[in-house]
Amino acid sequence: MATDVDVDPEEQLMIGKNYLDAKQIDPERERFPCCIVWTPLPLLSWLIPFIGHVGICREDGVILDFAGPNFVSVDNFAFGSVTRYLQIDAKQCRAICLRNREPQNSSGSEGEISRWDDAIRTSTQEYQHRSYSLLTCNCHSFVANNLNRLGFGGRGWNVVSVAVLMLLKGRWVNRAAILKTYLPFIIVFSLCVALGGWTFLKFWAMFVVLLVGWFVIGSYCFRSLIEL
Repeated sequence: MATDVDVDPEEQLMIGKNYLDAKQIDPERERFPCCIVWTPLPLLSWLIPFIGHVGICREDGVILDFAGPNFVSVDNFAFGSVTRYLQIDAKQCRAICLRNREPQNSSGSEGEISRWDDAIRTSTQEYQHRSYSLLTCNCHSFVANNLNRLGFGGRGWNVVSVAVLMLLKGRWVNRAAILKTYLPFIIVFSLCVALGGWTFLKFWAMFVVLLVGWFVIGSYCFRSLIEL
């Protein structure tokens, strides 16, 4: 005679709670499931506050970021704690959705994406054999590579679109994160203006235009300049 298996209601509730906790953001533990995360860069962000360091997180919230030549840091976000984050809805990742609609089969081809972490793992393996360069292959390249692999919002992500996405849609972790980002800029910029006046402003504007212009041109005009 077939009998129903009794499931302890408390155990069932605990399983559901653990699943929800795994998907919840916890800044104190540095856990940001399926998120892009951002933090300011020392020196550079003190002059241009919208430029910083980015990483992308696994489903369990662990942060991965391209932090140096042949090195993807895991659960040790370079340059400090997260100040801004943006959680990505997996339903908007076309590669996952299309794969999940296909009939399941026992033999999957190498590189197929069926889960968020599959894309993160593949990009991580690729960037563990990449040279790092602030101007040609950096943390934004790594995140753009992941988003393209996931098919988030279609494809075509690059270092500029990733930076703009975080600037416009990134959420602050708390008020202290806002101070961490803008207070050094306000102090440094004010001191430089007081000491250098118009001369500093001219060189600062030239530096901003050249740096931003490089990434825009490298991303949209000469795409071979910046690796993804």
